[in-house]
Amino acid sequence: MPDALMFDPRDTAPRPVADPATPSDETDAAEKRAFNKLQKRLRRQVGNAIIDYGMIHEGDRVMVCLSGGKDSYTLLEILRSLQRNAPVNFSLVAVNLDQKQPGFPEHVLPEYLEQLDVEYHILERDTYSVVKEKTPEGKTTCALCSRLRRGSLYGFAEEIGATKVALGHHREDILETLFLNMFFGGSLKAMPPKLLSDDGKNMVIRPLAYCREADIAEFARRMDFPIIPCNLCGSQPNLQRQVVKEMLAEWEVKHPGRLESMFKAVTNVAPSQLADRELFDFAGLEEKQARLNADRIALHNEP
Repeated sequence: MPDALMFDPRDTAPRPVADPATPSDETDAAEKRAFNKLQKRLRRQVGNAIIDYGMIHEGDRVMVCLSGGKDSYTLLEILRSLQRNAPVNFSLVAVNLDQKQPGFPEHVLPEYLEQLDVEYHILERDTYSVVKEKTPEGKTTCALCSRLRRGSLYGFAEEIGATKVALGHHREDILETLFLNMFFGGSLKAMPPKLLSDDGKNMVIRPLAYCREADIAEFARRMDFPIIPCNLCGSQPNLQRQVVKEMLAEWEVKHPGRLESMFKAVTNVAPSQLADRELFDFAGLEEKQARLNADRIALHNEP
């Protein structure tokens, strides 16, 4: 929601009545216009991603994975907004995985979701203890934590009959993953907007794929979502993903539009201009050349 006017109950002095055209009113109107523009942009980008990749169909039961961060809150809110005017009928169910991290405010998400009147489940799994026990001292917890979290959520999606699992990854997440795999994994891959799980049981969608992180952060600020910080992975120093995130942020400051261009490249791949022998038949180029030459000669010899 747009930022509310602040009122200090201790301030009992009479307040002058503002004229309709005071600077304060003009500022409020400008803020409201900016928020509406931001909300429409996010709705449009999410709607386009859903259409482009066929993410949601008639009768789908979409499980929105809600972590308590800005991205998943925004994902749920935009999907709820689109749901009201969508050309197809689909239902939403919010699911939070309570990983039993010390100090996790367990009351926050249920209270928030109760206000929205959204179907929700809190899935309790003590993955925190497993991660801390299995991760060597000095190593990052992200890989194991992510794997355990994903397994728990995928299994629960089957239990509740969810046909789609919606995750809150945005444009920068996709680009960060691309560079992480290039720098440290030796592979050219990112996060696809739509993915079939390895066992074929879950269809994963990322409706925020076209959305900028800065827009999501601003939307979350204006909506005043009750953000829950992650004190497991976010507190680790020198995370590779954080280093890449800072690199991309610096590029965007120095070269505005660069991230947009890079994301477009992810959607515009030319296999013949890379070097993956499984993706493109380089060994068969001579045969292709011979066919083309034969066709050219035959065309030339036609009466």
